[in-house]
Amino acid sequence: MYTLWKALEEAKGYKWVDLTHSLNNDSPYWSGIPRGSVELGKVVWDWGKPELECLIQTFKFPGQFGTHIDFPGHFVKDRALSEEFGVESLVFPLCVIDISDKAADTEYAVTVDDIKAWEAEYGPIPEGAFVALRTDWYKKWPDMDAICGLDAEGGEHAPGWSLDALKYIYEVRGAAANGHETLDTDASYLAVEADDLACERYVLDQGKVQVEVMANLDKVAPAGAVILVSFPRIEGATGLPARVWAITE
Repeated sequence: MYTLWKALEEAKGYKWVDLTHSLNNDSPYWSGIPRGSVELGKVVWDWGKPELECLIQTFKFPGQFGTHIDFPGHFVKDRALSEEFGVESLVFPLCVIDISDKAADTEYAVTVDDIKAWEAEYGPIPEGAFVALRTDWYKKWPDMDAICGLDAEGGEHAPGWSLDALKYIYEVRGAAANGHETLDTDASYLAVEADDLACERYVLDQGKVQVEVMANLDKVAPAGAVILVSFPRIEGATGLPARVWAITE
């Protein structure tokens, strides 16, 4: 048998987990995006036409919609956009840092100590890894208020990354990408303190990519899995809805 066909048969013996939220016309998106920016599945050629019996739809959506990938040019002017990331750069070893218990504190930001505790159990984060932050906040989808952790005054309270943790995975361990289940990279309170999404800006300024609004990280082994990220091949995009899945023991 051909080597890759054999490898595929072996891979099918593992568990395949979809890490992507399903989208429809009622799916939430960031409030700063204008109303009317989502129009999925508009029929522009319907059944019953004598010229050709088929169905054709159009799809309109923001780049940052649902489970999506962000490219460096999203936050850093004149940096890489979608066309600069080929298929060979979108398959990674997957490390899942579980802070779901601590995320009950909606102000929690993952620490370097959290990551070192993971490494003490599973070994060092490998170079080129995708490091995903598990908070179990994906279970709040599609309730936007719950995902944002809105309080009575409209303030947001959601867990997330800290800058120190990101610097550790990228500058010490040489990770290739990161991801999370929340809408933003930054823990909400850090974004308020910085008056900016400084953690997200840091990631993208490193020329890295990230995947936001992930799902089902609780169904993936903390170490040893492989993650695959795919998106429409649209040029010049700062971000795109993505289909993301893991192959896990």
